[in-house]
Amino acid sequence: MLVPLVASWAADVQPGDPLAEPGFQHFYNLEYDEALAAFTAEAAKNPSRPDVYNHIAQTIVFRDMYRSGALESELVTSTNPFLRRPKLNPGAAEQKEFWDAIGRAMQLAGDRLKQNPNDVGALYAMGVSYGLRANYNFLVRKAWLDALSDATSARKMHNKITELDPNFVDARLVQGLHDYVVGSLPFGWKFLGFLAGYRGDREQGIRTLKLVAEKGRINRVDAAVLLSAILRREKRAGEAVSLLNDLSQRFPRNFLVRLELAQMYGDLGDKTKALAVIDQVDQLKRANAPGYQKLPAEKIRYVRGNLLFWYNDLDRALEDMKAVTAKTNELDLTTGVYSWMRLGQIYDLQGQRQLALAAYQQAVQIAPGSEAAAEARRYMSSRYRR
Repeated sequence: MLVPLVASWAADVQPGDPLAEPGFQHFYNLEYDEALAAFTAEAAKNPSRPDVYNHIAQTIVFRDMYRSGALESELVTSTNPFLRRPKLNPGAAEQKEFWDAIGRAMQLAGDRLKQNPNDVGALYAMGVSYGLRANYNFLVRKAWLDALSDATSARKMHNKITELDPNFVDARLVQGLHDYVVGSLPFGWKFLGFLAGYRGDREQGIRTLKLVAEKGRINRVDAAVLLSAILRREKRAGEAVSLLNDLSQRFPRNFLVRLELAQMYGDLGDKTKALAVIDQVDQLKRANAPGYQKLPAEKIRYVRGNLLFWYNDLDRALEDMKAVTAKTNELDLTTGVYSWMRLGQIYDLQGQRQLALAAYQQAVQIAPGSEAAAEARRYMSSRYRR
């Protein structure tokens, strides 16, 4: 879908818990290379299953998002997040790998639909492929109209599934996300031809995602992750805390979930709990806990410094941001550029204009085309004030 936090997975429902499979465990614990290896091996064993190729394509996208720092929910809290997500720049080999996987998935699903237009598994797989292609068009090509068109095609496929089988709750994830996205678009976009019949409804979208998170089998985790980001954007962080606590227990190596939880507590005004979660992450990092070895210490300091900044604890925030900006080469590009911009804001609030200007200039130099750089340029013209 257009906000590519998650996407649906299995097309042909297998017995047992699909999320217990190694590929999914690696995926949800941020171990994308291992997940890709597992799904590639599965494709070799089951070359006629379209869903396996969707898994491969999905993992490629998420791996690139993770590397660029595009998975955090703070990136979807701006006024128009669905039109302003940072662009990804995967290499040519990764792009080919993605398109090969999507092409194979759509071919296999299409062949089955020619034999039986009501093949629920094939409809599901084709809908997922359209959703993944929408993600890619949006994130990599920045082709907004193509992305929204593909997302709408995914919605149509999964609408047909619920017509055929109303109890297939997992197919409602795409419907709920599409409702929320279309309901969030600027007014003029809603007159696009391929959106005919879809007015969008943010609240209905949230209700549908809650249903999938509670009763879904394949997509319950995806729905919970999506809901967490959406609820933060809607300034309803309190509703997301239980979701994130559950996810952190189920996927203990996923440090991003814990960092998100800290930010949710921060949004709720509970500085003590937010800092306690960050301290817990720091302890896990220092203990070399599984999954935490690859978490840069500077990332933890960025999250803490950012929290302290919003609580106007500027001296402590400054200490963290100075440490982070000293080692931006250890961080993803998104965190690096935001750390310099935040440092500039702290200096402005402390009346140190020349230091602020130098920090803003660094933000612009690191990623001149980013939203953070554009914001930094504004503060170079007019100092940051609260």
